[in-house]
Amino acid sequence: MKEPIWVFAAIFFLVCETWTRDTVIFSSFNVGSEVKLNCSDKSWREMIYVIWNLELLHKQCKIASNIDGQTENTCNDGKTLRNTAQVQQYLHIPNFSSDDVGLYKCELAFRGGAKTCNISLSITVPPRMSSWLEWRADNKMVAVCKAEGGKPAAKITWSHAGNLSSVEEQQSFDGFFSVESHLEFPEGVENVENVTCIISHPFWQSEKTLLPKHPKGLPYTVMLILIVGTVLIVLAAVLVFAHKKKIILRRGLSGDCSTKKTQPMEDVEEIEPYASYVQRVNSIYNY
Repeated sequence: MKEPIWVFAAIFFLVCETWTRDTVIFSSFNVGSEVKLNCSDKSWREMIYVIWNLELLHKQCKIASNIDGQTENTCNDGKTLRNTAQVQQYLHIPNFSSDDVGLYKCELAFRGGAKTCNISLSITVPPRMSSWLEWRADNKMVAVCKAEGGKPAAKITWSHAGNLSSVEEQQSFDGFFSVESHLEFPEGVENVENVTCIISHPFWQSEKTLLPKHPKGLPYTVMLILIVGTVLIVLAAVLVFAHKKKIILRRGLSGDCSTKKTQPMEDVEEIEPYASYVQRVNSIYNY
């Protein structure tokens, strides 16, 4: 390439010739979409060269082309320069992702003039949705709705006129958001069949609704009573078992003592026949 000149880019063939050098156009695209950035409505026959400098989140690279057919592409990630049926050149991003987010600087030189423009691209990612019912420590039922991993942050509303206890929003280090909304019902309210969670996000053309899943567990007080009762039953069983084992050991020890006391008597009875025999023999010899 003989001369480095910068070109302007527009979103989906958005012509940017009226913008000044310092102007920055901000635009966001859905994840996975096909993006086309056009520098000008000038045809390629009128142009001398076009240069794109990309300042992305994880790297900087360059894509350029001139009228002599010379090209340069240091991005090596699928981005290419293409021509429309009207021979207008554009920068093609086939599958927009978080790696493509950043500042796109373009400069265009054509017969009779030159244009420059900066475009800041961000990404729109739909959140993962979930909703459920749960019991709290004060024996109240709470509906929870969560939209996580989205960009930008989702908005959550409810179809039921309950008490909105809290809305929590967190942002991760890579710029994705998680939003969690809690709808608290008055004590004693059990009919929550018609409660729905409504989530809106720029990625969707219409809102999404979720029906909270019923809690798998029991109310907190009932669970506490069951836990305490179970513990008491286990302790009682352990005490009964220990008491029976103690009685068995005592009986075993008393049995051993009685055996030891009767043993010498058995020995005497075994010796007596021999002693009487000896006495008879000795009386014979005495005569």
